[in-house]
Amino acid sequence: MKLMDCQCTRKKNRTINESAMPEELLRQTDRHPCYSFDAHHKYARMHLPVAPACNISCNYCNRKYDCVNESRPGVTSEVLTPYAALEKFSLVKEKLDNLSVVGIAGPGDALANWNDTRDTIKLIKQSDPGIIFCLSTNGLLLPDHAGELVRLGVRHVTVTVNCLEPETGGEIYKFVNYKGKLYEGSKAAGILINNQLEGIKYLTANEVMVKVNIVMIKGVNDGQIPDVVKKVKELGVFITNIMPLIPAPGSAFADFPRTDARELKKMRDICQFELRQMYHCQQCRADAIGLLREDISHQFRGAVAGKDSPTVQKAV
Repeated sequence: MKLMDCQCTRKKNRTINESAMPEELLRQTDRHPCYSFDAHHKYARMHLPVAPACNISCNYCNRKYDCVNESRPGVTSEVLTPYAALEKFSLVKEKLDNLSVVGIAGPGDALANWNDTRDTIKLIKQSDPGIIFCLSTNGLLLPDHAGELVRLGVRHVTVTVNCLEPETGGEIYKFVNYKGKLYEGSKAAGILINNQLEGIKYLTANEVMVKVNIVMIKGVNDGQIPDVVKKVKELGVFITNIMPLIPAPGSAFADFPRTDARELKKMRDICQFELRQMYHCQQCRADAIGLLREDISHQFRGAVAGKDSPTVQKAV
C-alpha cells in the first residue's frame, strides 16, 4: 500500500497536553508503530508470547495457539519462557535493524501471567536498555501491577475497554476470574470496568502512554463507543483503537457478522474529533514480528533451541 493511500496519514487530532510529557517519552512514541501515525511504515515490532493464561472469558475470543495461518489477537504458534523470549529477541534484533518495540500481547493476558511477564521485561531491558517495551492487557489486574509496571520502565500500555455499562459488559464477557473467585454477568463486567478505569488513571498520572482498544460489536456496544472514547480521554489516554469484531470460530460470537468496514470508518471518524484514532491497526497475532503490514513471524518459528526452547501449548 502506498503511503498516500493509508488512512493513518489523515490529520492527527492532538487532544492531550503533550508539552507536559517528557521529551524522551514523546521520542519513543514517535518510534512506536501502534501509537504513531507515521512510524508503522518505518519501525518493526516484536510480540513475545509468554503469557498463555487469561483471567476473563470474552465472547469474541478463541485462543487457538497453534494455528499458523490466522492473524488475530490470541493466536500464536508457540509459547515462550522468559529466557527463550530473550534468546528469540536477540536473534530477531540481529536480523531487523528497524526493530524499535518489544511487547507482550498474550496469547492470554500479560498481567494474568505476571511472573513471566515481569521476568521477560527485566531480561529484555537488561539486554537492551534502549528498546521500547509495551504490553497489552484486559485491565482486570491493572490496579495490582500498574505501580510495578511504572517502576520497571514500561511507558506504553494498551488496555481493552469495550464498554462502560456493566449490563453491556454482561453480554460481552462470559466470566471474570478475580482473586480466585469466579464472577459472571454484569457483576463480572462491573469489576472489570472499575479496575480498567482505575488502572488507566494511575498509568496516565505516572507518565505512561495508554492506548485503549475497543472491539466494535454491532448491536451490542457500537452505540456506546463514543462514550467510552470520551471517558478515557478524561483519564488522559493518548489514543483509541476501534477494532472490528472478528467472529472467531468456536467463540460465543462465532455467528455474529464481522463489523462492516464502512461502519467502522464512520465510527472512527466520529470519535477522532474527541481523541486521536488509530486507523492502521492489523489486529496482530501474539507472536507477530516485523512491520504492521508485513508480519514475518513465520521466518522465526522454532528458531530458539536449548533447555528453554519454546513449546506449543493448546488452548485450555
